[in-house]
Amino acid sequence: MAETATPAETAHVDRVRGARRSPAEHLAEAFTSGSVPGTVTLTEIPYQTMVGVRVHPASDAGSRVASVTGGLPATCGAVTGSAVSGKDSVNTLWLGPTEFMVVAPEEAHDSLGGSLVSDLTTALGNDAGQVVDLSANRTTFELSGSHARAVLEKTCALDLHPRVFKAGTAVSTELAHIPVMLWKTSDESYRIFPRASFADFLGRWLLDAMREYASPEVP
Repeated sequence: MAETATPAETAHVDRVRGARRSPAEHLAEAFTSGSVPGTVTLTEIPYQTMVGVRVHPASDAGSRVASVTGGLPATCGAVTGSAVSGKDSVNTLWLGPTEFMVVAPEEAHDSLGGSLVSDLTTALGNDAGQVVDLSANRTTFELSGSHARAVLEKTCALDLHPRVFKAGTAVSTELAHIPVMLWKTSDESYRIFPRASFADFLGRWLLDAMREYASPEVP
């Protein structure tokens, strides 16, 4: 939110934040107790701003949208935008030749003083395409550690070997028969985007898949 926010604007943001409940909030303690730092950890990154965009990248509207997002990915698996770890990072994931998902921190949402949704809507204008606020549609899990890939390989049909699935790649796939977007953000870190209604099931499934790494190895 801008530093010049009025008391009324600040109060509105506080009300919005106080009313929210993330889809996996009730699993936070289980995620902490089930994680093994350095081996495999699971956390929820709630309330990220997510916007679905349909636009032809080569059109004038595509150029305007790209100026808001920092670029549009051109091929399957590609991700554009600023650094994942950046506080104000905005990244765009490829869903199809004319379909994208823009992911940004919660502060970018219009309800919290940001303007990403309205900026994208303005950029599209009256041209063919669509901008849809999907922030409440999905949540974000972050799975990281030296055994994160092994956990995913228990259920994911993709070839996740680093020669094939490189850092900076995001694809649509299934985990435990749940459709998700899977984004490899670094060599040992993945972000998983399930729909909110599947967050409880997938969170518990991942915890169960991690359990063997929390137990002492049998000699």
